This record gives sequence, structure tokens and C-alpha cells, in this order.
Amino acid sequence: MTTSRSGAAGRIADLAETMTGGPLPVRLRTWDGAEAGPPGGPVVVVRSRRALRRLLWEPGELGLAQAYVTGDLDVEGDLGEGLRAVWAAARQRELPLPRPSVADRARAVGTALRLGALGPRPGAPASRARLRGGPHGKARDRAAISHHHDLPEDFHRLLLDETMARSCGYWPAGDPECTPADAQRAKLELICRKLALVPGARLLDIGCGWGALTLHASERHKAQVTAVTPVREQAAYVRGQVRERGLEHRVEVVCQDYRDITGGAYDAVAAVETGERVGDAEYPAFAASLHRLVRPRGRVLVQQVSRGREAPGGGASVGACIAPDLHLRPLGETVVLLERAGLEVRSVESMREHYVRTVDGWHRRLEERWDDVVRLVGVEAARAWRLCLVGGALDFEEGRTGVDQILGTRPAPGGAADTPVTPGDWYTGLRER
Repeated sequence: MTTSRSGAAGRIADLAETMTGGPLPVRLRTWDGAEAGPPGGPVVVVRSRRALRRLLWEPGELGLAQAYVTGDLDVEGDLGEGLRAVWAAARQRELPLPRPSVADRARAVGTALRLGALGPRPGAPASRARLRGGPHGKARDRAAISHHHDLPEDFHRLLLDETMARSCGYWPAGDPECTPADAQRAKLELICRKLALVPGARLLDIGCGWGALTLHASERHKAQVTAVTPVREQAAYVRGQVRERGLEHRVEVVCQDYRDITGGAYDAVAAVETGERVGDAEYPAFAASLHRLVRPRGRVLVQQVSRGREAPGGGASVGACIAPDLHLRPLGETVVLLERAGLEVRSVESMREHYVRTVDGWHRRLEERWDDVVRLVGVEAARAWRLCLVGGALDFEEGRTGVDQILGTRPAPGGAADTPVTPGDWYTGLRER
């Protein structure tokens, strides 16, 4: 096997080092058997010239993600370790996000020409969403959400724990025996406590997903819940769970867009990791609907992924593989938008470190059940989920993204609150419920 700076690997390494101003942080092996870069650790395998062609047409993270998903590029060893090494090198060299200059592109084309990699744009991965219409129209939003959730129910059962919660769990401090399912139940209980749910309270669960909060609030707290999702498969699943648990008298499941919700005067409104799918221009109207739907002195809880500090690596390009059209904003901007809508923000809690453990748990289940996942959704979709989960965990670990629970109230006329909003016993005995 060739190990000197020759062959395809040597040419690619020379180009990459010229463009980044430093040595390769990982070892590179190409289709001709040539290798370059430091020994030990993960090895990036360029399996075909098509991987280079993808990067010519889609420079940066999106091209790399598509090459990985399609199998044109692979990683031997720990994928997370490989991504961590690349991002660490980018930080140390203070590299900007990938924006190749005209000279960089010319060098890349010259290298591709010498390697026989020039050609038409490769087709997009079959697993990539194909969305139509203007951003964040109802039809496009429904298609984007469906792309993320409309895989077979059995796939979600393989990936998630028995709660079927597809959002950040809460890991109580000092509880080493807490499992991912325990962490999800603790999160659901924490939300219910922050919303001050009592028997008979009317809860609106916007973007209810597979019904984890709806079922917990109706069973444990005897709340009257209206669950809303635009995904037919989710609505059917939640209705089935409601019937199975005998909760028809407490739960109504509605399959519709959040913009079509009518009525109001709910005692509490929850939007758990729903706001990320609301576009920048649409978020003020979303926040206004939260204010309109809750009664005076009622409570609103928004759990939402946010954009953290600027840093190389990660970002929407990787997440777009399985969750297109996400819009992440800094926490402070979300708080301002909620306040401008008339809500009084009373509590903000960061859960960033909790998402690292949550996503790691999903990734472990994916790898343990890899063969079953591939049989259900195909190898390309399975690789897309692997890349998104590994990259997502690193984004939360290194602060590129965060997640927060924001609790607000709708002030009553004159500004009088129903009861003081204080942590009290929110966190006491979360796992005992």
C-alpha cells in the first residue's frame, strides 16, 4: 500500500493543506490505495472520484455530508472522534466556515482534472428532502416535518425509548442509575410542574410528536389535553395510545398546522422543540399565537433548540440531512420575541448538557440495532441518521447549539400574576412520579 505523499491521497492532502493552512488532522485513504496524513486515529476513506465531484459542486459541510450519506466517503474508526479532530483543527487555526475563494476553486478543479474526477453534478442522496414552495408555507412545513417523522413507526421504536419522546431528556443531578427513559419521564414531569398542571387543567400541546407529554399530562396530572400535530402518522399513533390507556375523556388529538389552531383560554400551552421549525419571519406570529391561546394568568412553556456561540464545524448542513428547514436563533432573540408578543418570561433553564446524553443514547441504540434499522429504512437513511446524531451530540457538547426551557405567563389586566412563579419543588423527586 502506498503511504508516501503520492497517488490520489497525496494530491488531495496537498490541496486541503494549501486551502486550510495546516496539516491534515486525520489520515486519508483514497480509492487507489494511497494514504496521507497522520497515522493512528480515524481514517477518512474516499471510496470513489464521485466524492470529490460532490465537493466541487457542494463545497463544505453539505458536500461532505452527502458524500458520507451515499457511501462515497467513509470513516474507519470512531466517527465522532474524526469530526472532533477536524473541528479542533479548525478552531486552532481560526478557520472560517468553508467559503472557498476563486483561487481555491481553481486549484480544486485542477486537482480533480488530474485525478479524473471532473463531471456532472452527482444526484442528491435519495434520503434528502425534496421540498417545494416558499419557505415555511403550510404545505412545505408539513412536508419538512413529515420527512423527519414519516419513517416507519418501528424505526422510531428502535431509536427511541419506550416513552417515544423525540426531544431532550432531563437527567436529575446525583442520579447515576437514571436511564434514557427515566430522563424523558423526568423531563415530562418537570414540564408539567412548571406549567402548574392540576386535575382538569386545559393543556394545549403544540407539535405533540408521538404523544409523550400529552399522555404523561393526562395520565399523571389528569389534565384535559388537546394534542396538535401536522403529521398523520403521529396523530394516528397518539389516538391509538389514548384508546389503549382509556384516556378518550381527557385527550383530543387534532391533525393540523399550528397556524390553524382556533379557540383559546387554555390554562397552559406547551411547544416542545416545535419552534425550531418556525421560520425567522414567521416566529413573531407564532409567539403571538402562544399569547392568544393561553388564558390570562396562564403559563406557556417553550423548549427550543438554539444557536450557540459561533464556531467552526456543525451547523444546519449536517442537520439538513434528516431535519430540513430548521431555523435556530440565539436564546436571547427568542426571549425578546416572546416578550414582544406580550408574554412575561419568568424562567429560563439551559439543558444543553442534557442533550449530549440524550443524543448519545439515541446513537447507541442506532448502532446496537443497525441491521434492523437498515432493513427498515435502507443504508443511506441509516447513515444520514448516524451522521446527524454524532454531529448533533458534538454540537451540543461544544456549545455550537443549545436547548432551553423558557417559561412565560400571560399577564392579567393590571399585571397581577396568578401565583408567584418560583422553582419551589419543581426538581424534587422527579423520578418518583
